[in-house]
Amino acid sequence: MVENDIKTQKFIVKYFTEIMIKGDSAKKQMINQLYQNLQKISSNISKDIQIKKFFDKIELVTPLQFVDDLRVKLLETSGIEQVLEAIQVDNMETLDDIKIKVDEFMRHTIDNKTFVVRAKRVGTQDFKSTNIEQTVGGYMLAMNKNSKGVDLKNADVTINLELEHKKLNIITKKYFGMGGFPLGTQGDILSLMSGGFDSTVASYLAIKRGVKTHFIFFNLGGLAHEIGVKQVAWYLWNRFASSHQVSFITVPFEDVVSQIFKDISPSYMGVMLKRLMIQASQNIAKDLKIDALLTGESVAQVSSQTLRNLSLIDSASNMLILRPLAMMSKPDIIDIATKIGTRKFAEAMPEYCGVISQNPVTFGSYDRVEKEAKAFDYSVLDEAVKQAKIKNINEVLDDICEIGSLEVVTEPSKDDIVIDIRQNIDCIKTSVETLKIPFYNLKKEFKTLSKEKTYLLYCDKGVLSQLHGQFLKDSEGYSNIKVYRPKQ
Repeated sequence: MVENDIKTQKFIVKYFTEIMIKGDSAKKQMINQLYQNLQKISSNISKDIQIKKFFDKIELVTPLQFVDDLRVKLLETSGIEQVLEAIQVDNMETLDDIKIKVDEFMRHTIDNKTFVVRAKRVGTQDFKSTNIEQTVGGYMLAMNKNSKGVDLKNADVTINLELEHKKLNIITKKYFGMGGFPLGTQGDILSLMSGGFDSTVASYLAIKRGVKTHFIFFNLGGLAHEIGVKQVAWYLWNRFASSHQVSFITVPFEDVVSQIFKDISPSYMGVMLKRLMIQASQNIAKDLKIDALLTGESVAQVSSQTLRNLSLIDSASNMLILRPLAMMSKPDIIDIATKIGTRKFAEAMPEYCGVISQNPVTFGSYDRVEKEAKAFDYSVLDEAVKQAKIKNINEVLDDICEIGSLEVVTEPSKDDIVIDIRQNIDCIKTSVETLKIPFYNLKKEFKTLSKEKTYLLYCDKGVLSQLHGQFLKDSEGYSNIKVYRPKQ
């Protein structure tokens, strides 16, 4: 681009299509909520970002140093159909003013390319949008001999202009947004999180639909699993839902599982475990004034997810249970997980839920499940609910570091080896030997390393290091692992 005295970047946010076809009251409420969400998100980046609301769009103007951060957050905010980057030029009164400025900013884009100009306008100018297109196109064609000319149907470059009275927006880039409804417009839901593909994708879809999504985790006895679920729940919230505060609830379920082994027939253990999780979730949701539950169950994916068994699970609750993945295939779910960045977490997540599935029934009996339910000692479930810990989601990372049991080292010894387990980031530089092994390859590659050395796992906040180090310790029996947290 030619050198101009530009110190700010403008973003134009276009609302999700379904918002614009709502009735006036619902539309106004959704636009106001999106505006509030973007105020919170942008202020977290910089107090210098300016934001204005209009009936058909929201505009944000940011200092150049915050452009990348703001763009990322806009593209990960529900309720947005398109994000346009634009150069704003004021005091455009005539066609001559417009053509000169557009050529000044956009001539570099049409070298050795065909182009077309498209314009929209609002105001009482004495010219039409077609006059803008023809005047700007003709001027740029005459002034840029390296251009391959105007092509109205199949141009290499489309120059998009929006004139609002005397303010000209030259659109430089267009992105598709997340879509969906603004977060906070559709109530609250409690997501049963295991941290795998299904529960994380279900939670994302709820967030995308504008539902404020809280998380509940049932700890079946694995510290590494708890760390992993907290970490991926925080990731989802931080990336897609940070405009709102939500809760993360941990329920100790070890004693419940032990009681299932005592009271429940082996073939019904899986169904009963899910029923008990639903009942506990319902009790906690009601206390928190949350209206519905969310699960990642998909019809016929596992034995407890046949229609009959899902019905048996639902019968344990009188609260609405949403299952956005019910009719999705596993490949479709994995595709979404890949897109939103949770696939690597899911693939590395320790799984504990399957430990009590023994010759599971696939077509359970209503009478039989009622009989099994009556045999269970519900005082154990009540106690688990009483022991539930509720935290704000933004406190979860600190909590993870507190519960991590691996030793934390701030200064490596000369014989230690640091392993940087971050993905897509250059390897950290240290005073000792350092390896780069992304966390999703750690289990496989760690087997090839010398057992005589001590390995210090490194990531930005120590969360993944605790998770995967603990997993290697618990499941593989390694004792030569610590967490590396250099002094700030």
